[in-house]
Amino acid sequence: MWREHYGCTVLGVEIEPAEDALFQSSIVSRHLPGLNLVSGNMSAARVKRTRKFVADGNDDVALLVNCTGAAAIAAGEREVVLRERDAVLIRSDQVITFDRFVSGRSSLLRVPRSIISQLVSDIDEVSMRHITRKTDALRLLTGYAATLLDDNAVAATALLHLAVSHIHDLVALALGATRDHAGAAQDRGVRAARLIAAKTYIMQQSGRRDLSVGAVAAELGVSARYLQMLFEVDGTTFSAFLLNRRLVHAHRMLCAPRSRRRPVSTIAYDVGFGDLSYFNRSFRNFYGLTPRDVREAAANEPDNP
Repeated sequence: MWREHYGCTVLGVEIEPAEDALFQSSIVSRHLPGLNLVSGNMSAARVKRTRKFVADGNDDVALLVNCTGAAAIAAGEREVVLRERDAVLIRSDQVITFDRFVSGRSSLLRVPRSIISQLVSDIDEVSMRHITRKTDALRLLTGYAATLLDDNAVAATALLHLAVSHIHDLVALALGATRDHAGAAQDRGVRAARLIAAKTYIMQQSGRRDLSVGAVAAELGVSARYLQMLFEVDGTTFSAFLLNRRLVHAHRMLCAPRSRRRPVSTIAYDVGFGDLSYFNRSFRNFYGLTPRDVREAAANEPDNP
C-alpha cells in the first residue's frame, strides 16, 4: 500500500525496503500554491525515480534535505553523500537513486522549474550540487519550511502566497541566486526566515528570566538592533512578543487541572517573570481578568473534574 499510494501516486518513485530491516515510515505532506512540502522518517530503503516515472513529463525541481541519518543520492554520473542537514537539488526529469542506509528523516521542497529558473542562473548546472549544512540560507530555509507544515501556521491566503515566495527566495539563495534577484531575496526571504527563527527560539526559551534581545540575537548570529528592526517591521517589539508568549503560557498553565495546586507565584516564575506584581498587572491588562479569576473559571468548567 505504501509503495502504490505514496511511492507511485504521490511522489512518482519506486521504494525498495532494505532486506534486513522492517520497513517503517511516517510522512507529512502539504501542497501549497507553487510549493509541495514533504517531511518524514523512513527506515533503510532505496528510493528510485525510474525512466517509467520520468516519462510522466513532470519537470519540477526539489531541494532534498537529509535531516538525520546517513544517505546518498545519484543521478547520471554524479553522486552526493549527504551528512545530516546537508542538501542537494534534484530534477524530476532525471533518473535518480536515493539510498537511505539507516533510519532517518528527510525533507523535500518541490517547486515548479519555471519558478526557480527565473531566480537561478542555470538549473542544470546547480542540480546535484552538494549544499552543506553550513550554508546560512539552507539553515533559514529548513526552519521556515518546518513552520509551514503546520496547517494553522499561515491561514490567510495572502500570507500563504507571501510565505511561499519567501521559500522560493531562500531556495534560490541556497542554490546561488542571480545577481538581479539576490538583493531582493535577502530583503524578503532572509528577513522573514530570521524573524520566524527568532520567534521559534523565544517560544522555546521564554521561561528563562534572563532571556534578552541580545541573547536571541547572538543565537541567530545577528545584531540586537537588526533583530529589533525585524520585530518593528512586523508591527511589534521584541519585549511585547516575549511578554505575550509568557502570558499565554501562564494562562494555559492556570487552566490545566494538573497545575491547579501550584501557587500563582510559582507559575509566574516558571514562565519567566521575576516580579509577581508585574506579572499580575500585565496579566490583567492582557486578559481583563486576574490569574485567580482565570483559574476559578477553569475549575468551574463542566469538563474539568
